Amino acid sequence: MHKHFKYILILSVLLSACSNTKYLAPGQKLYTGGEVKIQDKDIKKSDANALTEELGALLRPKPNSSLLGLRIKLWIYNKTKTKKTKGIAHWLNSFGEPPVLASAVDLDKNSNILQNRLQNESYFQAQVNGDTVSKSKTAKAVYTVATGPGYKIRKVIFPQGKESIDTAVAGAAPLTILKPGNNYNLDVIKNERLRIDARLKEEGYYYFSPENLIMRVDSTITGHQVDIFVAVKNDISERAKEIYTIDNIYVYPSYSLRDTSLNLDKAQKYRWYNVVEKRKTVNNYIFANTVLLHPGDVYNRTNHNNSLNRFVNLGPYKFVKNRFEDVSEDSSKLDVYYFLTPYKKKSLQLEVLGRTTSANYTGTQVNLNWLNRNAFKGGEALKVTLFGSTDVQFGGNNNGFNVYQAGIQTTLSWPRFISPVYPKSDNAYIPHTNLTLGYTLVDRQKLYRLNSFNASFGYQWKESVHRTHELNIINLTFVNPQEVSKLYLDSINNTGNPTLKHVIDKQFTFGPSYSYTFTNTTEDYRTNTIYYNGKVSLSNNLYGLVTGADTTAGKVRKLFGAVFNQYVKLENELRYFHKINTNSTFASRLIVGVGLPYGNSTQLPYSQQFFIGGPNSLRGFQARSIGPGSYNPTSKLHAGDFLPDESGDIKIEANIEYRPKLFSIVRGALFVDAGNIWLLNSNGGQPGAVFTRNFLNDIAIDAGFGLRFDLSVLVLRTDLGVPLRAPFRQAGDQEWNLNFRRSVFNLAIGYPF
Repeated sequence: MHKHFKYILILSVLLSACSNTKYLAPGQKLYTGGEVKIQDKDIKKSDANALTEELGALLRPKPNSSLLGLRIKLWIYNKTKTKKTKGIAHWLNSFGEPPVLASAVDLDKNSNILQNRLQNESYFQAQVNGDTVSKSKTAKAVYTVATGPGYKIRKVIFPQGKESIDTAVAGAAPLTILKPGNNYNLDVIKNERLRIDARLKEEGYYYFSPENLIMRVDSTITGHQVDIFVAVKNDISERAKEIYTIDNIYVYPSYSLRDTSLNLDKAQKYRWYNVVEKRKTVNNYIFANTVLLHPGDVYNRTNHNNSLNRFVNLGPYKFVKNRFEDVSEDSSKLDVYYFLTPYKKKSLQLEVLGRTTSANYTGTQVNLNWLNRNAFKGGEALKVTLFGSTDVQFGGNNNGFNVYQAGIQTTLSWPRFISPVYPKSDNAYIPHTNLTLGYTLVDRQKLYRLNSFNASFGYQWKESVHRTHELNIINLTFVNPQEVSKLYLDSINNTGNPTLKHVIDKQFTFGPSYSYTFTNTTEDYRTNTIYYNGKVSLSNNLYGLVTGADTTAGKVRKLFGAVFNQYVKLENELRYFHKINTNSTFASRLIVGVGLPYGNSTQLPYSQQFFIGGPNSLRGFQARSIGPGSYNPTSKLHAGDFLPDESGDIKIEANIEYRPKLFSIVRGALFVDAGNIWLLNSNGGQPGAVFTRNFLNDIAIDAGFGLRFDLSVLVLRTDLGVPLRAPFRQAGDQEWNLNFRRSVFNLAIGYPF
């Protein structure tokens, strides 16, 4: 500790010697920031604190940025300042920041801005005075605020007139955001105008706008109260008062800027809309899922916007332009035009990716993608991907046993439900029917080679902006070992670990799956956000029951000549994010997964089992090195033996993480992880692996810290995890054992969750 203190003291002396003020010219003072002081004693402390933070954010200019009180960017600027336009000094200077001087502060302007903001937020009698406080070669600005009383809304009066437009505005009253008892707020009044306009747009008032409304405020009411009168302006146009309906709808699937004529003589009628193009590029039914407006409908903004979103998400189109035109000057009908500019129909793309896997492998993947965006003239996207990858485990248990993969994946996606029965879909999102076929060759150096075939057919649709569903009617996986090395077979015999053999067992799964996702994490304005994904997967359940499959009784059944896997699998993942302030977040995650093998299986197939540990899981333990249960995978290990990736039928994992922004593109993290995996049934070779009522005794726990570098295109992440509690203990180990010598360094791409 004494040694560390000495280094800290030396560093502090060096940094204090790097004073930035010595570079100032005579008479100049470095601006250190503005301070807002609210003197009114009648205002609540919580309101005063909120106002202080809000008003402080309005002050200009901003002082030089600092980290732990050190103005590093200013120091770089001062140390590398040069008149040269080339060289390393000039390059380094670009990372610096010139000094912000006190002379750049306009006290009167800032005071007026603060006073104006206060008056817009109910403090009509607010007064603000600014002054400069100097100290040696630095100065700060202090703004003294006397808010005066806050004015509250007494009542809100909507139009009483008999015209249809007055009646429509009055109909918006029940959901008003102007609530009696709330403080007067100009921003809320503006938002109320937008809300009323949005409601009227749902009722056909196409030409109405928020500017057609006026909010009159009477502030002469006693007791510091106001009455707000909502009214339609007297001088609005007659069109703004009319309810408009839809007449004709025209879609132009191959529009370009060179097209200057509407070519209505070439319009082909299909159900309720018309398709206009010189050369046929699509089948007319393609837009039945996108055009949500119908002739005779009252104009509706929701259907208008949802139609535009659906055109964009349809797939073949790069740009979508929409236009509404009056049928005639004295008509309250609208013709609708959709102008669609297509992508090139076919494209070829080469991708080179860096990646990290859940097994702590780091490597590269090369994808060659061929895409046809409109394969059968119905918006079908046909994608064929040839891929190859190499993954290396650094610092893991199996360092040197690299993984090579190569294969092909083909996906055909229809922008509609291909089914006689399907859920209603009239929102902003196009449903998709997906068919995939794939093959992968997995070559684990020196150990084994596997052939893996997969196929699926199902549906994906969004119920709303927050809710997504995915239903696969068919999921098929067949994994067949092609070659197994003597080294691997010797490891199976030496360790007696059934997991090693389970990895190379044939796997045949065939059945449906359903996944539900709810998330609002993209809504940055929320303090609390969540992500939830739940999934259920089935394999050969009915077929296994019909054939009487029961492997424990020796009744092993086959399908297409192969022994099939039979199970029910449930997966749940919940993430919770709490925004502490603009620069720090608390994140947490809970994972609970259960697989129930039965009938033709005593455990889940290896490809469907759960794993734990590694850079996206328990970061204080090597990837897939924990469990199942209290089983010690190294207990029977001999020199040269291969250590398997441990797997289980049950998984429980919890993570918590504090994420502060440190500076620039760098964020930090403090974390704690806990969890384990278990088998549902004993396999006879892994003592302590089965899930019991005492499962909490098997929980592994770690803690650590890390850095995240946000490079825009990706987030580079480093974590150092330290084991605190292992599910198994060797001779002499304590139950809780903080040992930095066993710490694990993780390098990964992206956040862990």
